Amino acid sequence: MNYKFHPEAENEFNLSIDYYEECQVGLGYDFAQIIYSAIQGISDYPEMWPFFHEDIQRRLVNRFPYAILYCNEVKFIYILAVMHLSRDPNYWKVRVL
Repeated sequence: MNYKFHPEAENEFNLSIDYYEECQVGLGYDFAQIIYSAIQGISDYPEMWPFFHEDIQRRLVNRFPYAILYCNEVKFIYILAVMHLSRDPNYWKVRVL
């Protein structure tokens, strides 16, 4: 199944890559690979991960303290947030379709 990022989710993802790359060369790449791998798992099995809020599901990722929040739409996965787990857990709610 295809996926799309909410523009703000894509921005926070890119900012996180930049942050980790500044911390250590190659770490941003590792972070991106882990997120993309998790998105591939979501695309393959969108019903697998638990509901976080109403029709929004959450997939935790390995190695980094992040979660991917997404909606399983009819033709695609809509990624609402690439959320650091120490953030306010409700900040993304303004992004809901």
